[in-house]
Amino acid sequence: MNIEEIEKFLDKQALKNEEHFRIDFKKRDAVYGIIVKSRDYNDLKSKNFWRIVTKTNFTEWHKTQNINLAKIFNGSEFTRLKVV
Repeated sequence: MNIEEIEKFLDKQALKNEEHFRIDFKKRDAVYGIIVKSRDYNDLKSKNFWRIVTKTNFTEWHKTQNINLAKIFNGSEFTRLKVV
């Protein structure tokens, strides 16, 4: 997916409500997560990279907001985003 498609999805759905969503990839299993707006959000976004906290780290993320719980994914590997 390109940056515009991902931003359109985020504007409509997930980022506003901090809902988690499913991310389908071209060559790997789907991941459930939320995109995090950190201090490097705009820089990563310009390169189509996205910092995502996966489902396994949700509880800890909501308690601590620790950016180290997030992983960076390449948006060009996304095939579909869907709110769960």
